[in-house]
Amino acid sequence: MTELILYAIAFVLLIGHTLLASKMYRAVHADTSLGLKEKNDWKLKALIFPGYFWGKYKARK
Repeated sequence: MTELILYAIAFVLLIGHTLLASKMYRAVHADTSLGLKEKNDWKLKALIFPGYFWGKYKARK
């Protein structure tokens, strides 16, 4: 039973990570003030630590 709970928690964390990364990815892609290199940098950061870098991306504006 403990193993099932751990798998459920891991699944929820993965889904949350994926959804936040895709939200940031779309926001960066739609931002016309960024150049191609800056967009690619933010998109890569979104794939690694989306929660942390979403806050940094929003704070830079």
